[in-house]
Amino acid sequence: MKKNLNIKFEEAVRLLVNHFPISDETSRKPVLFHDIRVGVYLYENGYSKDIVLAGVLHDAIEWFEISEQILRDKFREDVVKLILASTKDYTIEDKEEKTKELIKRCARNGQDALIVKTADIIDSFKWYSSQDNKGELQYCMRNANAIFKYKPDNFNDKIFKELKKWQIKFSNLIR
Repeated sequence: MKKNLNIKFEEAVRLLVNHFPISDETSRKPVLFHDIRVGVYLYENGYSKDIVLAGVLHDAIEWFEISEQILRDKFREDVVKLILASTKDYTIEDKEEKTKELIKRCARNGQDALIVKTADIIDSFKWYSSQDNKGELQYCMRNANAIFKYKPDNFNDKIFKELKKWQIKFSNLIR
């Protein structure tokens, strides 16, 4: 399975590279590198093939404008389901409501979807803390708080313990 996963991981990265607008100094964060880091984090922590691939591709629709159909043609439906669960609904303008809807949708789609979103937020915590970007760290806190509010009690994966550490570390940012 590892060889197959490595091949699919590379396929996912190539897909992103072929569709990605280039980041520059005005970019909030280098999204391509972020997506690769999320996938590597999930890979190195032994998550399933679907979770790892969804981690790499979690921004595919949102930032790369890759269609659902392209994703379905190249990856399994289970992967696409996880990507869709992690994709923001930009028709919702209010930040709090957008976050609430996204996290609730991940939780409804199961622990795997919430694991992908949690890995995304952990990486964002790491990046924005390295940049001392308090505004984006507040965004991370909003997501972490929503994850712990809407996460079903039976979702007990180790990733939630790691997120809790980041939430505690930046609890002073809550307004």
